[in-house]
Amino acid sequence: MNNDILHRYIFDNVDVRGEIVQLENSYQEVLSAHTYPVAIERLIGELMAATSLLTATIKFNGDISVQLQGDGPVSLAVINGNNKQVLRGVARWNDDIADDASLQEMFGKGYMVITLTPDEGERYQGIVSLDHVNLAACLEEYFNQSEQLPTQIQLFANGKQAAGMLLQVLPSKSDQTDDFEHLAALTATIKAEELFTLDAEQVLHRLYHQEEVRLFDPVDVTFKCSCSYERSGAAIKTLSQHEVEAILAEDGKIEMDCEYCTAKYAFDAIDIAALYSGSHSSQSKQ
Repeated sequence: MNNDILHRYIFDNVDVRGEIVQLENSYQEVLSAHTYPVAIERLIGELMAATSLLTATIKFNGDISVQLQGDGPVSLAVINGNNKQVLRGVARWNDDIADDASLQEMFGKGYMVITLTPDEGERYQGIVSLDHVNLAACLEEYFNQSEQLPTQIQLFANGKQAAGMLLQVLPSKSDQTDDFEHLAALTATIKAEELFTLDAEQVLHRLYHQEEVRLFDPVDVTFKCSCSYERSGAAIKTLSQHEVEAILAEDGKIEMDCEYCTAKYAFDAIDIAALYSGSHSSQSKQ
């Protein structure tokens, strides 16, 4: 059984759509690469759920990045995803953080940057401040600014499981305000434990048993790091050959560490020579 799935659903009688995402394995894989404080574990879960929900709203093939930055004890938290629902993420912090720390206590004066990078076409970037009550509220503000469509988001994470829901008005000639507010009030009653333990059909029945809802087939959500020997080599080649040879002379090899999954890629003198000559060398990953 896959514990990491995203469902889309629509209401047949009103122009409103929704999404449900439930994560477990992919969430644990992201957390396993680092020993995070409890508050950051929850934040990463919420960010993963949020990124999955956002990815499901884009209408192109490409990548999405949801990045939080600030001047507080947590300087960075980022989740990268793509239209295939493949996620990876990491956070950086430099001080003790209370288990129940709020978004502002973690990031201080911070902001969220959402970057959409289509495989074809121009990149789009939206920025909102982190001065709202929680991450979900910040994302609702993002949609208010960028899409100008009423949107409600629910996010939950407990260090083991993460989940989220998105409700959004579809572009329409008619006014959907009253219908959306009614459905949003129903959706707001969902509890974390329900999203962690019930399947999508049960959640929709629990919330909307008097509505006409159509649930679409699920999409798997997975963790996969995009680091590779080739990408590490390309990063080394951004340095001059003289600089690289000086590092080799001192250390005997060059190691590239992936911040996301902590994989290590080692390059010795033969590997470096192959890099700059354009020939291939065997991969060395630790």
